[in-house]
Amino acid sequence: MFEMTREQFEELVAEALDEIPEPFASHLENVQVVVEEEPTDDDLDRADVAAGGTLFGLYQGVPQTERGAGYTFVLPDKITVYRGPILRGCSDEDDVYDEVATTVVHEIAHHFGISDDRLDELGW
Repeated sequence: MFEMTREQFEELVAEALDEIPEPFASHLENVQVVVEEEPTDDDLDRADVAAGGTLFGLYQGVPQTERGAGYTFVLPDKITVYRGPILRGCSDEDDVYDEVATTVVHEIAHHFGISDDRLDELGW
């Protein structure tokens, strides 16, 4: 497990967001990204992670591909990056950055309507 302050971890998340390429970055709509220490049991259920499984990130919301004319006045989608599981799975700062960047891209892909199966096909 690699040790890192919450502030340092949040900076890595911000850097990963800054690295999202165009045209994706400018098309993020009504989404917030937050850092939490650990996923809750409800988070694990939402992500369909088996007991004892590891969850690095979670997207909650309405993917852009499913938004219709009635999509107005709704709370932002939420992407959560989980600090504890990522730090436990990494051995140095480079590993942490790589996992954070991968997690951010993965969850943003869900925001754009890309499924886990499609992400697997694409090598993510």
